[in-house]
Order: sequence, then structure tokens, then C-alpha cells
Amino acid sequence: MSRFHFVVMHLLKEEKRLYHPIVELRSGCQDLLSARRSRSEKGAYREIASQRMTTLLDLAIRSLSQDPERAQRYLLLARRLGMRYKVRIPLQFRHVICRRCKSLLVPGINARVRISQRREPHVVISCMLCKGFNRIPLRRRRGTGYKEDATEA
Repeated sequence: MSRFHFVVMHLLKEEKRLYHPIVELRSGCQDLLSARRSRSEKGAYREIASQRMTTLLDLAIRSLSQDPERAQRYLLLARRLGMRYKVRIPLQFRHVICRRCKSLLVPGINARVRISQRREPHVVISCMLCKGFNRIPLRRRRGTGYKEDATEA
């Protein structure tokens, strides 16, 4: 403890008031810490987070060929943002992220795209880094549960 700090503490004790910077900070911000966000604020935060995620993922795709580490960092930031504000990654970007190693998949650079006709026709996106793969079905599923489907059959 420095001499100056000791003198300030001594003077404040004489005034019957104990000063401590952390206690003062906590007592001054108590209303901010205990305040909860309303539904409209959550919606606004999620909208902003969604826009930022889209921007970060666009930047990641553009910068992958020049700087793969930076692209991976952008992807990590976008994922963290989505987890923090409970926002899903947009579908257009969900297919270009490896589910296994969480890396960005760009065909010809670190991914292979094939169309398979076995069982149901589907697209297989293979990651060349971890050898993981994603399957995307090409046909819509039958029997969606709508009444119109039941009347036609």
C-alpha cells in the first residue's frame, strides 16, 4: 500500500466512511448489474447480432484465400456472437461450416462437393482438414402433415 493510499484511507476513516474503489464501483453500478433486458431489447440485440454475424461470415469467406487464420478468427467471432445472443447461423452459411472441426469450407480450397444418388439424392460436402462430411438432402420430405397432402392421396 502506497503512502498516498494510506493517508486517504486514514482521512476517510476519520469521517466515519470507509472508501474502497471496488465497493464504490459495485454500489454505483448496482442498478446496471441487476437490470434485466426487456423482450423488445432482446429482439433488438438479436437483430444487431444477426447482422454482425452475417458481416463476419462474409468477411471470413472473402479473406480465406489471402489469410486463412484471419478467416478462422472471423468465423470464431461469429459463432461466439451467435451463442451469446442465442442467434442461429443463417442457413446460407451453415452449410459452409464443418460440423466436426468448425472450419470454413470453401470448395476447391479445403472442401470437396459431390452429388450422391444413393437412397435419397443429396449433396455431400467433405472437409479435407478433418475428413468430416455434411449431407444436404435435395428433395423435400413427403408427408409434411398438411391437410392438403392428405386430401390429394
